Amino acid sequence: MSVTQTISAFEFKAKCLDIFDRLADHKLERVVITKCGRIVAMLLRPEDAGPAVREMHGFMCGSVSIPPGFDLTVPAAIEQLAAEHGVLLDY
Repeated sequence: MSVTQTISAFEFKAKCLDIFDRLADHKLERVVITKCGRIVAMLLRPEDAGPAVREMHGFMCGSVSIPPGFDLTVPAAIEQLAAEHGVLLDY
């Protein structure tokens, strides 16, 4: 069952925290906010984040490769860094 509530921006300002709770608890599916009789915003209840997180976790797996023999423990810079001497660089 789809439950939609239409309210004015003035009323939303006064009741926004309660409306957020009702959306999160799936008591409302959508809230339409109007100003001077025109629709200015629409709030939708959040979807379950579980599937989205599972899809995102590991999505780059296999996209980076390290050439054989490349040593990740070797420092990238061999010159001394200015920070070691307390010198700030202006960029």
